Amino acid sequence: MSDKDHWDQVYSINPTEKLGWYEPHLQISLDWIKGLGLPSDAPIIDVGGGASTLVDDLLDAGYRLVSVLDLSDHALTSVKTRLGKRAGLVTWLTGDITAIDMPMHYYELWHDRAVFHFLTRPEQQQTYRDNLLKALNPGGHVIIGTFAPEAPPKCSGLPVRRYSPEQLESTFGREFELQRHHKTLHITPSGVEQMYLYCHFRKKILSRCRRDVEGGSG
Repeated sequence: MSDKDHWDQVYSINPTEKLGWYEPHLQISLDWIKGLGLPSDAPIIDVGGGASTLVDDLLDAGYRLVSVLDLSDHALTSVKTRLGKRAGLVTWLTGDITAIDMPMHYYELWHDRAVFHFLTRPEQQQTYRDNLLKALNPGGHVIIGTFAPEAPPKCSGLPVRRYSPEQLESTFGREFELQRHHKTLHITPSGVEQMYLYCHFRKKILSRCRRDVEGGSG
């Protein structure tokens, strides 16, 4: 079964509130986003948004340029139905974050709760990082949630890679500066305990001279 088929099946046979990662509101993400003081027209993308209510809360907070990316058409359809007419205010992207073509230096905020940790192969992690570097504006923010080392080794029947702050910082590389991190215990609707690690990174702003050197300009 392909990844897309797997996630379409997960979202088609389970009510949203019964999904293992479901929370009524992603409060840590929301608090951190609001603390950034971004303008209402700052482009924001929720990578692997699934059926999350983050998009609802971002619209409620007045953000006007919100995009949601997910591999599952079923997940995005359920969110569009929930939003009703407000779905027209959102940019919907169906695709694999390791394969989709991203715009250059567009987003001010990249949010990802529980997608990156499913990328267990180094080449997947590298492609994700390449897309992140391409799509995020210099000075832009990354808020990411992954399984912490104490969490189970699988989620939704699939293996995950668990991260400490230091491991995630090393994986993202020197172009990103870790601003803060926080662990929180999530208990699934079925009672399984999952320790999440949330990290906030900021993409460094390189000087023109350094950009030229690293880009190979003479």
